[in-house]
Amino acid sequence: MTVPTPDIIDRLADIHSGSFVDRIRKERPETRANAQKSYLALFEPGHEGDVTRIERLLVATFVAGLHSADAAETFYASGVDGGAPLIAAVKSEIEAGQAQGPYGNYPSGPLSSEDKPGPAFTVSESGHAALGQKLAAALEHSHLLVYRPREASPEALQVLLDAGWTTTAVVTLSQIVAFLAFQIRVAAGLAALSQAGEGVLASATAAE
Repeated sequence: MTVPTPDIIDRLADIHSGSFVDRIRKERPETRANAQKSYLALFEPGHEGDVTRIERLLVATFVAGLHSADAAETFYASGVDGGAPLIAAVKSEIEAGQAQGPYGNYPSGPLSSEDKPGPAFTVSESGHAALGQKLAAALEHSHLLVYRPREASPEALQVLLDAGWTTTAVVTLSQIVAFLAFQIRVAAGLAALSQAGEGVLASATAAE
């Protein structure tokens, strides 16, 4: 019998069954289920298609690292079986790629006044050697989506195609970046709510 995958947001936010936040989440079962279904579709699909599981996990590890989401970074990295050299390379690129964003330039027009300069990330020479052209391009594009989404363009997508990704794979990579942003924010919010709830409970208990 197949064992269901535990709720990943619960795991990242350290939510325990029966806790204050667990009860809150159970009041919106569809929201909880849909978030888990999105995770399963991206990281445990019935058919990998044009993006392998390891590639998905490495990109997710990188994106989580850029968001400084330690629990998510550790979780996704732990799924890369026997991939210590790859994880080490990705972690090195995380360190090199972290910045304060978002930034970048809008297409010429009314929003140009809000342009903000910032670095365009490129994978290091050693990173290219360890990860290969395809993954290096995926990390560079992920960095663009995290920090410079206003500069997303057909030309940026073409870089991925030129590196060997298919059109379907490009869509999957973009979905992973978007999902991680959502998942990390939700987990952080729930973790903060959990801590606040425990603090209120502790104060109430002390006052009795």
